[in-house]
Amino acid sequence: MAYTFMFESNACLVFNFLPYIGNDEKEIDCKGNCMTQYIGLPKFCYSISTDYPFYRQHVNRLDDCYTYGTLCKTNYKVQIEVSDVKERLETMENKYQERLEAMENTHENELKEIESRIEQRLKAELTEQTEIMKKTVCQQNLKTEKDPVIRRGEPQNLSVKEKRDYVKKMMAHAWNGYVKYAWGSDALKPVSLNGTDLTKSLGTNIVDAMDTLYIMGMDGEFQRGKEWISSNLNFSSKDVNIIVFETNIRYVGGLLTLYAFTGDKVFKEKSIHIVDILLNAFDTNTGIPYPQVSTKTRKSTKYTWRESSNLAEFGTLHMEFEYLSDITGNPVYKQKVEHVRNFIVQKDRPGIMYPSFINPDTGIWTGFKKSLGNHCDSYYEYLLKEWIRSGKSDIQAKELFDVSAKEIDDYLIKTKNGLTYVAMIEDSKIIHKMEHLACFVGGMFGLAAKNEEDKTLKKRWMHLAESITETCHASYNKTVTQLGPEAFWFTESLQAEGKDVNDKVYILRPETVESYFIMWRLTNNQKYRDWGWEFVNALEANCRVEGGYSGVKDVYQADGGTKDDFQRTSFLAATLKYLYLLFSDDNLISLDQWVFNTEAHPLPIKGVNKFYRPYES
Repeated sequence: MAYTFMFESNACLVFNFLPYIGNDEKEIDCKGNCMTQYIGLPKFCYSISTDYPFYRQHVNRLDDCYTYGTLCKTNYKVQIEVSDVKERLETMENKYQERLEAMENTHENELKEIESRIEQRLKAELTEQTEIMKKTVCQQNLKTEKDPVIRRGEPQNLSVKEKRDYVKKMMAHAWNGYVKYAWGSDALKPVSLNGTDLTKSLGTNIVDAMDTLYIMGMDGEFQRGKEWISSNLNFSSKDVNIIVFETNIRYVGGLLTLYAFTGDKVFKEKSIHIVDILLNAFDTNTGIPYPQVSTKTRKSTKYTWRESSNLAEFGTLHMEFEYLSDITGNPVYKQKVEHVRNFIVQKDRPGIMYPSFINPDTGIWTGFKKSLGNHCDSYYEYLLKEWIRSGKSDIQAKELFDVSAKEIDDYLIKTKNGLTYVAMIEDSKIIHKMEHLACFVGGMFGLAAKNEEDKTLKKRWMHLAESITETCHASYNKTVTQLGPEAFWFTESLQAEGKDVNDKVYILRPETVESYFIMWRLTNNQKYRDWGWEFVNALEANCRVEGGYSGVKDVYQADGGTKDDFQRTSFLAATLKYLYLLFSDDNLISLDQWVFNTEAHPLPIKGVNKFYRPYES
């Protein structure tokens, strides 16, 4: 184990050495600098890389006498090995032992006392020298690891900077509309110019957007949001059924990111408050959570329209719950999600991959759709990302991802007319349809390739990442608005195009631009930034309205047809964040230090990110 210190000019370190026991009759009243005051030796500057000089004055009593050597250093780095200190102390001990043996016949009783005191001092000295190396030696000169970049990150290219600045203005327009017309509500209706609530004004938009405001340096807006969270975010004050999945990815994920960014305990405390309510959902026969919980009664319930919980919802809790345990020291959060995963692993699967639904009371699979889209998507995403977030210590997650990735590649990945897409299975039949939700898969395989050691898998996964991202871009290019449809088909007459009315909507989703961002970071291929800028222009032309940004109901019509009058909170949390990072320097929220939850809230990677902020008792 080594410790490295950086010394400026005139930086110094004083080492306190053990007393040397001799038989000289001269007594010395040791009060400090024996070496210079009594021995008459001049002060020296020694390089730490050379042997320590041990000047001695023989004495016949133990008076806490120490010699002091001043070690001076000028403008260079030194490295001290603990083993070096231990070796030198052992050498000293050997010399003391030799001297003691020579005195054995005449000082037998005294030697026992001396030997004991020497042993104690040697242990103390080893501890002290080790601590010296661990701690700061002239604090201002200690070399430390650079902080992760979580703000600024300005690109050097002027044209790229202008695009990034434009995205920031889009964020300001979306946020200001919410503040003006819907403050405290869950989301904004930007055409009607009022708010809309799913949770009786628990401010989803505020919490979801906060880390984007922070990254963009919108300090006034961030401070206003923080004050609202501190004073008003209280789930116990409302009587509403909250959805476990949505609450976790938006509120808990957002608050945990804010805690990692700032270290402000209010964000951690609010996370605990919310997750402690969510824990009630796990009180089932199987431990698989019900999908919703009452904030007033704490009673968890199923959806009225289905008896089962879906794979994506109960499988998208691991990252946040595990991290919350790490920063609070409370293992219960971690235990709940680990039980869910273990239960699923031990269950028999009906064929390849996992079905979309399971009954939380009986543990029986009830849905037989298998896809990377709705009801399934983020379960697979979190296997990979939790492995990364854990510092690659969650081996079970990686093993499950590897098995799933192979099955996805073998059974769902299809290519038609040069376009590679992710199909789905319904009732054992292949459906050649890909949902916009599944466009995250390009980025997922890109992250998998980045972190994979097997060269064959790495190459295959990167190929899939590039190909699937290309297909999602093609689905945008085939529309009048240059916005992607909610779902697109591959048939004899359709190539990455929507077919039904519900396929043709665009609701401000982030999955495609998420893959653009990740693929840019991995390859620095200019086309991903070009595609991102095309997307910005399409949003401005078709979705921008007076109050903010609205989804559209038909991407194949000019201007997107009718507006849906809904600015989803994910537009601020994810879509605009990914666009901003796409046009930022690559060190801003580095993929080597952060991993994004499914709502684009970056969580620190364990063991490599200084902002992990683990609990210390």
